[in-house]
Amino acid sequence: MGDIKITENGLDHFTRELLNEFFEPAGDNHSLSNDSSPDFAKDLADEIDGLLEQSKNLKLTEPIISLFARLKGVKRQMGISPEVFGITRETLVILAEKHSKIDEHEVTIGGRVNHALPIVEEANHRVHDYMNVKALEAPSGIELWDRIEENMGRIKSILDIDEKEWSSYSGQIRNCIDSVEKLSKIINLPSHVIEDIGRVTKNYRMRLTPYYASLIQPENINDPILIQSVPTSEMVDNIGIEIPPVAADHSPARLIDQFYPRVLTIKATNMCAMYCTHCLRIAHIGKKDRIYSDKAYEEAINYIRKNKLIRDVLITGGDAFVLPNKIIKKILNALDNIDHIKVKRLGTRIPVTAPWRVDSDLLEILGDSNDKKPLRVVTQINTAQEITPLSRETFKRISKSVSAVLNQAVLLRGINDTKVKMWKLCETIHESYVRPYYIFNCSYRNPQFFHLRVPIETGRDIVESMYGNISGDAIPRFIATAGGKIPLHKSNVMGYDGTDVTLKKPWSNDEVLYPDADPAAYADRNFSFAKYSS
Repeated sequence: MGDIKITENGLDHFTRELLNEFFEPAGDNHSLSNDSSPDFAKDLADEIDGLLEQSKNLKLTEPIISLFARLKGVKRQMGISPEVFGITRETLVILAEKHSKIDEHEVTIGGRVNHALPIVEEANHRVHDYMNVKALEAPSGIELWDRIEENMGRIKSILDIDEKEWSSYSGQIRNCIDSVEKLSKIINLPSHVIEDIGRVTKNYRMRLTPYYASLIQPENINDPILIQSVPTSEMVDNIGIEIPPVAADHSPARLIDQFYPRVLTIKATNMCAMYCTHCLRIAHIGKKDRIYSDKAYEEAINYIRKNKLIRDVLITGGDAFVLPNKIIKKILNALDNIDHIKVKRLGTRIPVTAPWRVDSDLLEILGDSNDKKPLRVVTQINTAQEITPLSRETFKRISKSVSAVLNQAVLLRGINDTKVKMWKLCETIHESYVRPYYIFNCSYRNPQFFHLRVPIETGRDIVESMYGNISGDAIPRFIATAGGKIPLHKSNVMGYDGTDVTLKKPWSNDEVLYPDADPAAYADRNFSFAKYSS
């Protein structure tokens, strides 16, 4: 380092703090020979010497970071100063300045080693358990694909479906599992369970596509796909008063539900490729599939035409993608020709229940409508197990034709009601071209699925646990439906003293002071460009 006189004037307080720690006197006269075997002492000295040489000779920050981090560890664990290795404070000052000059943002070595790296280490510790158990506790359909393919082969053989029939939407619907007799061939369930399912299907429809049935992992007694698709005795044994379906009280026109002044829903069909056991519209499904008359759709569109406040229309059902392409096209064209409609949405579970339905013609219809006005596809995925290579590819293709693909999950007991399961769901769909949007608390309106409901506090804890631990745009909003969507997030504002707000970090419960905007300054409208006209 030569005979150049070195000062510490250019060092920030983080680096001074680190250097002071390195060179503060130890309680005892620590040396390598005091605490270590000769071999360990030599190996450690050689390691430090190698890091020092790299730090001097390479125009990189990494060797300097490694050297300072190692010296910090040695000092804290063994009480050994850099001087024991022949490294002076002056040498480390020169390396600290070199680090700042190399770094594009002039980050200091003290800030990096004493603060940034510990923050990352603490953050990594928060997700350590999740990373270790997520594949076991909440496997995705991609991770289970080998087993799913085996299930596919078995189901094809049982139902006598060839590959062409299997790989078509019409084939999936024609061969759907809609009776306890068929179900008992596909899934090995005890006779009394099959009998109970039969009691339920006298009143409520059951339908699984063969593909969706192949996602079930039979060795898991409460497999999340099984719970969602096969009704159990609770649906008829749960005691309670069923609140009338959202119809008369929020249906101002034929096929229309409306809670808000600028948004409404067209319930365009009662059909789904798979009927969920937690369906909010269970009373609308009925006993048989229906496509409504042209007059019904026209009345719904006319209501929208006459109400100029409406700007956002959701087409759902049932499942909007179950509609024939010509009807989807007709409805979208009608909405695109209404000036005050600015955004359209289509609600569907098809990509996870029967992905072959999403053909090139449908994608072209979606793309043409999206070119005119933004079109979003809103889906429902409740477990990472529903994301397979097939469904992921389907979402990828849809995402190229619309402005966004959004997920509205439902918080369901045994399916996604743990931190690991919900984190894994949100991360898996995030990686599959779908943005997590809402988590709905399972509806209170129907005693048929009280057994699937989860306490609100559990849901709030799960959602709050995501902050600071998974990507921000992979975190959905937690919502209850009660005459509209009501947010259920916890408040992280703990107090206010007139100038500072006390906020709580959801991931650690640490409280921090956050300087608030000055109310008086905020109230003064004479700012920015306005100040030039005063």
